[in-house]
Amino acid sequence: MRGHVWSSAGVFGAAVALLLGCSVATAQDASTLSIELNKLESSDKGCRAYVVIDNKATTDYDALKLDLFMFRTDGIIGRRFAIDLAPIKGSKRTVRLFDLSGAVCTEVGSFLISEVLDCKAGSGQVPDCLSRIAPSSRAEAKLSK
Repeated sequence: MRGHVWSSAGVFGAAVALLLGCSVATAQDASTLSIELNKLESSDKGCRAYVVIDNKATTDYDALKLDLFMFRTDGIIGRRFAIDLAPIKGSKRTVRLFDLSGAVCTEVGSFLISEVLDCKAGSGQVPDCLSRIAPSSRAEAKLSK
């Protein structure tokens, strides 16, 4: 079996490609707005949801209003509602709460971010805001888009 010989140009090219790949990934991560359903808990109003927003960008969001569908554990849509998560500071984690009046937490199966109703930063509307959102969940119920 013949050994492979790396030329210095080949090694340099591979290193540059690797570094460029890392900086592209970092640039994509920098524009990401992570939205995590952290937990659901019973409240006197019904079910309270805790949402953690991790804004990895330096952009301050003046508006971020989401159109959500709540699915029950049997997969049937329970309700549709909107939540406003703004204001969201750049390079900061934030926690927001919202109540699902009359809902029982154990009957909540998942949430679907259907669309972004409003997404504004200092310079105006943010284009294609939904693609910036990375949903996740630590709760029994899932969050997706």
